[in-house]
Amino acid sequence: MAGVPFDQMDGQIWFNGEFVDWKDAKIHVLTHGLHYASAVFEGERAYGGRIFKLTEHNQRLHKSAEILGFTIPCSVEELDAATIELLKRQGFSDAYVRPIAWRGSEMMGVSAQSNRINVAIAIWQWGSYFNPVEKLKGIRLDIAEYRRPDPKTAPCASKAAGLYMICTISKHAAEAKGYADAMMLDYRGQVAEATGANIFFVKDGVIHTPVPDCFLNGITRQTVIELAKRRGYQVIERAIMPEELDSFTECFLTGSAAEVTPVSEIGPHRFTPSTICETLMNDYMKEVYPVAAVAE
Repeated sequence: MAGVPFDQMDGQIWFNGEFVDWKDAKIHVLTHGLHYASAVFEGERAYGGRIFKLTEHNQRLHKSAEILGFTIPCSVEELDAATIELLKRQGFSDAYVRPIAWRGSEMMGVSAQSNRINVAIAIWQWGSYFNPVEKLKGIRLDIAEYRRPDPKTAPCASKAAGLYMICTISKHAAEAKGYADAMMLDYRGQVAEATGANIFFVKDGVIHTPVPDCFLNGITRQTVIELAKRRGYQVIERAIMPEELDSFTECFLTGSAAEVTPVSEIGPHRFTPSTICETLMNDYMKEVYPVAAVAE
């Protein structure tokens, strides 16, 4: 699959209630979602034939659309069923799942009151979000130029496509300098997250993570906090300033794509992946795989 453009892959995509051939899942160039970013999406993973927290992701997709002012024309239950069926049709056990909803091409302009709301789901095999070798020793992050915006200026509680524009810019800039990703600050200058994952730090055996008040409170983030507490680790959600980074010993990212990924560097700051990173990496993988798959 390596090197195959995404519009030329094989299989099927669920598109507005129908299963269509992958190459036939097309939209018009004047689609509102393309021009004005009126689109919301999710990122999910299937492990051992089961999609982890599928319903929670589809509930958040509905909520994201509501925040952007439109209603997804199919229920969470219908999305769940379509996704499960599509995974079977694709024939994958471990895979990445991408549902997306967007305003169509009936009207062009900032106002698009009459536009159809389209929904699609694609599933493909996608390995580690970061280089597997780098991931084991901890990835390197740059510090992004762009910041997460004030909640009064952007719908930060929505997984909206438009909010990822600065993420792409920041990740590309980091990669150009040899980093794997970038850490973003928020509008106040506090530590926020990476370009597509939440961030955690460790100090004296205690886990610290920014309060998600201007960025997405990730489903994986919530899962890892629960796993950490099961282990008896204290988790503190608080404002973290960049000048604190040298006081932390471990750092890791969480996300559906990133899973649990240790970090070794953020700009000039250094971390050593150790017990807590390793424990939560292993606990997360045990959590996401079905019991039957683990037993095998």
